[in-house]
Parts: sequence; C-alpha cells; structure tokens
Amino acid sequence: MKGKKISILALFIALSAVGAMIKIPAVVDSIALDSFPSMIAGVLLGGISGGIVACLGHLLSALMGGFPLGPFHFIIGLEMFFLVYFFSLLYRSRKKYIAGIMFIVSNSIILPLPFLFLMGKGFYTGVIPSLLIGAIINAAAAYLLLPRLQSIALWKKFSP
Repeated sequence: MKGKKISILALFIALSAVGAMIKIPAVVDSIALDSFPSMIAGVLLGGISGGIVACLGHLLSALMGGFPLGPFHFIIGLEMFFLVYFFSLLYRSRKKYIAGIMFIVSNSIILPLPFLFLMGKGFYTGVIPSLLIGAIINAAAAYLLLPRLQSIALWKKFSP
C-alpha cells in the first residue's frame, strides 16, 4: 500500500471512530453510526480497505461502549469486515440496490445469528430492532454521500 492510500484509509478509520460516538439506543451499547465510512471506503478504495475500516470501526465503537459483549466483539468485527467487503463488490458491479438491501438484512438479521445460540432467543430478538435502525441509517448515509464522493478524481488513483 502506498503512503497516500494509507493516509486516506486512516482518515476513514477516524471518521468511523467519530461515527462510533453516535450511538443508537439499544440493548448493547456498541450499535452506532460507524459503518457508513467503511461502506464509502469499500466503494472508493476497494473491498479490503472498506473491510479494515469496518472491523476497526466496530472495535472502536465497542471500546467506547465498554466492550459489553467481551471477546465476541472480535467475531463481530470479522463479520463486519466480510459484510462491507461483499457490499463493495456488489456496489462496484453496479448492483447498488442489491448491495444496500444485502447490507441491511445481513447486518440486522444474519450477522447476529451466532448470538441466538450463544446468548439466547431473548437477546437475539431484543437486539434486532436496534440493528435494523442502525443498518438503515448507516446505509442511507453511505448512499447519500457516495454519488457525490465518487465524482472526485482523487479516488480513481486509489481504486483497485
């Protein structure tokens, strides 16, 4: 990775940290607006870059919330990496609406499935509404900003 791309990646990680401070009222204090910078980074810089921002953004959000789920946050960070990676692949292949729907459904229903078995049905059903609201807000912010940012010629240098 070149120095400029690392600097831009650090900028998106910092934006994700700012989004991590904007919490959504939930059972778990790590649901925040930390995903939309990673979605933007994934589309502009590539899926791996977006995945790195997503993983680190979730870990920062969890850290600010006191790591309420303990080491399970590392699993969630890995899930977020792959979610944003696949989101960026779909978005870049001109399947923008499918990418958004996949992000919202996966983030709110599919990714928390391991917790159905680890923590029970009550936790799973209790966290879904907050995750759904958070996923919709994160996706909406990304979809509002992406068309405006894609027109900037600077990103074309760093795109894979």
